[in-house]
Amino acid sequence: MLTAFARAFRTPDLRKKLLFTLGIIVVYRVGTHVPIPGVDYTSVQRCVDEASGNQGLFGLVNMFSGGALLQITIFALGIMPYITASIILQLLTVVIPRLEALKKEGSAGTAKITQYTRYLTVALAILQGTGLVATARSGALFSGCTVASQIVPDRAIFSTVVMVICMTAGTCVVMWLGELITDRGIGNGMSILMFISIAATFPSALWAIKKSGTLADGWIEFGTVVAVGLVMVALVVFVEQAQRRIPVQYAKRMIGRRSYGGTSTYIPLKVNQAGVIPVIFASSLLYIPALVAQFSSGTSSWKTWIETNLTKGDHPIYISMYFLLIVFFAFFYVAISFNPEEVADNMKKYGGFIPGIRAGRPTAEYLSYVLNRITWPGSLYLGLIALVPTMALVGFGANQNFPFGGTSILIIVGVGLETVKQIESQLQQRNYEGFLR
Repeated sequence: MLTAFARAFRTPDLRKKLLFTLGIIVVYRVGTHVPIPGVDYTSVQRCVDEASGNQGLFGLVNMFSGGALLQITIFALGIMPYITASIILQLLTVVIPRLEALKKEGSAGTAKITQYTRYLTVALAILQGTGLVATARSGALFSGCTVASQIVPDRAIFSTVVMVICMTAGTCVVMWLGELITDRGIGNGMSILMFISIAATFPSALWAIKKSGTLADGWIEFGTVVAVGLVMVALVVFVEQAQRRIPVQYAKRMIGRRSYGGTSTYIPLKVNQAGVIPVIFASSLLYIPALVAQFSSGTSSWKTWIETNLTKGDHPIYISMYFLLIVFFAFFYVAISFNPEEVADNMKKYGGFIPGIRAGRPTAEYLSYVLNRITWPGSLYLGLIALVPTMALVGFGANQNFPFGGTSILIIVGVGLETVKQIESQLQQRNYEGFLR
């Protein structure tokens, strides 16, 4: 990886792209520290210090925003509205025939779906911004802080509207910065901003573990966490690169005096075909009951049960439900993102077949069988990786935003591998010698 970056810096045009990307990253990180108008920044900092890393229900969103959510800055919502909009559009593509037709139209249809994603991102940013302002005004954003109700001193409607507009505009700017990286930088802009947001929280989280440690002034806990993180990174890289290659043979066809086809290729089916989406879905779904209980008044039995069993990451019921939801969403997402019937029809249309398997329906059944078999280890792997923060809670007394948690490691390793592949492909295009010298 370091060799690829060194070679890229020696190439003039790639060096410009890398420097442009670094400039966008600096602008993004500066924006995460600019507070919005109408917020008492002193009270916010006091509540953040009193929280001591225990960020409760908002920990996942705060991680994706690079710590800007709890600071209530202009980039407080970060990239989360765009991620949510992209997932919703991807799920609706299977349900709505119009979106499915646009997906099959190529670049023109993709541009139209991207436009719909932007509109939905703005709508979700307005909704989430309103919810964040209401949560901050009620004091529920920092439930254990003594000055939580003083974070938003001005309760006027105009002040609330201005705060929501600022956060929505910040989300639009973040979306624009990501598209700039995609167009003029090294590519994969939204994922790189997500990578930076998560990586920015690592130093403070690691140092908090060191300060809270008791063995050798906390250095033993610090070294253990770093060692566990390196082992997890190696494991995630190994599994993310693993794939089942199904051989495909194309029959030779004679058109006029020329022969076409007769080539051999393969269909790569990744072990973790769903990526990090099941972990995000499971985390979001488990946050809903706790969020409803937090905003409800009274001391009913259902609220007590939720606060006892579904708000603590080390509770057996929480662990079991989290693991089962990850396995379920892994199969669900693979089922809607990979269509064996469509792949089999395309292979049959162009004269392709799997050796030993008849074209058409038998091919689709075989692909479904193989996909179900490799999804089982992939889903179990996702569940085990996601439970590492829970084991850290028990073993080291860490908070629920353990720096080497499953979601953060999966995203960082996945984005890192994809970025290196893009840089290597661009290097190969510029250094290709060709057949004639």
